[in-house]
Amino acid sequence: MKNLLRFLKNYKKESILAPLFKFLEAVFELIVPLIVKDIVDVGVANADKVRIATDCGILVLLAAVGLLSAVTAQYFAAKAATGFSAELKSSLFSRLQSLSYREIDKIGTATMITRMTSDCNQVQNGVNMVLRLFLRSPVVVFGALIMAFIVDVKSGILFAIAIPLLALIVFGITRLTVPLYKKSQNKLDEVTLSVKENLAGARVLRAFHKEADEEELFLRRNRAYTKNQTFVSNLSAIMNPATYVVINLAIVALLYTGGVQVQSGSLTQGDVISLYNYMSQILVELIKFSNLIVTITKTIACGNRLDAMLNMQNSLTRIEDDAVYNTDAVAFENVCFRYEGAGANALENINFTARKGEVVGVIGGTGSGKSSLVNLIPHFYDATAGRVTVNGRDVQSLSDEELIKRIGVVPQRAVLFRGSIRDNLKWGNEDATDEQIFRALQIAQALDVVESKGGLDGEIEQGGRNLSGGQKQRLTIARALVKQPEILILDDSASALDFATDYKLRKALKEISATVFIVSQRTSSLQGADKIVVLDDCRQVGLGTHEELLKSCDVYREIYHSQFKGEEKYE
Repeated sequence: MKNLLRFLKNYKKESILAPLFKFLEAVFELIVPLIVKDIVDVGVANADKVRIATDCGILVLLAAVGLLSAVTAQYFAAKAATGFSAELKSSLFSRLQSLSYREIDKIGTATMITRMTSDCNQVQNGVNMVLRLFLRSPVVVFGALIMAFIVDVKSGILFAIAIPLLALIVFGITRLTVPLYKKSQNKLDEVTLSVKENLAGARVLRAFHKEADEEELFLRRNRAYTKNQTFVSNLSAIMNPATYVVINLAIVALLYTGGVQVQSGSLTQGDVISLYNYMSQILVELIKFSNLIVTITKTIACGNRLDAMLNMQNSLTRIEDDAVYNTDAVAFENVCFRYEGAGANALENINFTARKGEVVGVIGGTGSGKSSLVNLIPHFYDATAGRVTVNGRDVQSLSDEELIKRIGVVPQRAVLFRGSIRDNLKWGNEDATDEQIFRALQIAQALDVVESKGGLDGEIEQGGRNLSGGQKQRLTIARALVKQPEILILDDSASALDFATDYKLRKALKEISATVFIVSQRTSSLQGADKIVVLDDCRQVGLGTHEELLKSCDVYREIYHSQFKGEEKYE
């Protein structure tokens, strides 16, 4: 948690002024019982109306100055806390963007969302509360203790006994609740995961009539979160009544001993009233402080989770290697790949090359490793064994900037962002002209999509909700083409297109100079490829043209014959 304090470095002034003004407010508050004592012992006792009016005027002045100090402190605390939160979220988002697919798979989307929202908000609230109360409450408590000893030493001993007991209660409960709040936030991750999955897969759930099952899963996770949160909240709630008991017992003892001393003449009525006021101040401040401790407890738990994510490093291997191993656009040399935690390899002994300008098809059954293979080219994952090269250089020796500049990727899931069509298409090249954009749209067979939306300034809703699956796929292909990549990867990104549009797209792709990788389940989509890589059970079982594979590869022939009757063939 302490590592997060670096985000306050730009708010040092606010972080000092907020507690300082709260300190001033506390000092003014400690003076109030002395003024009240003077009113009782001097003004009321002597029927001195001028003294009473003067003291009342001082009380009003102290209240006004205290209010001004409190408002000023709140302003600086809020400014520091919101600035701290903004920089923390910015740094956290940058860290998430820098992580490899491996870390993202490991963390999970639900956890990242919870930490970016709930955890950050909790830490922001904690910083705000600390700046406002962490100095004020101890000042009032120990200031009241000192003032009690000044008024009467015997009564001050009661204060000296009560305060350690209260501290024991507060810090004892805090010690118990810190790990429980951390567990509670982990439970919240699971609830967030259910919400995310149900929102993303709403149509699938309805199609399979699984609403009741998902509702039961959500309720089970929510009940677990509620049970843990209720337990830790109940444990924290003990703090208030426990402190009340100690303080009120101390007040009873104070009134009893004070009454006896007033009768004996060793104390005045004003002294007892001021002592009572100091004890009441301690009660109020310790209640505030106990609530602050609860907030700090949550803040520490959330802060530790955020700190762990900020310290997470990209696990992709980087090497210093300027050697050029071949002249091919892409080459796989005895490549094996395994996902973290998996029991077996996702790819086994992959060997093939793709020359510049070639169209390479990748086909295989579900789970055969097609996406895993093409994800190794832009270095989204590290190969477990072997070497993947781009333009003869090991991908591990190339920076992300070099790979991004050379490679365009169209993933399986077509993702578009809210904004205009032009804004979405210029992601790959911010300086792209309208002429370049229309050229990419023409190749991607997406000109009709743009026309239907009123041109390049037509709006796309969040996630492309106002587009069909095929329209989204064509626009994502156009987005990759706008950057004019040397290597274009289409990871089953034309699955929603009809056969005629798919044929026109493949024909247009042959006109570009890039090396094109097409991952597809359709043999018709790959018939014109210069070479086709056939995968089965994570192994490479065939490599060649369509005609060669029909003669030599049983797996490819089986896939082809299972589809041929249901497809129109385009040459």
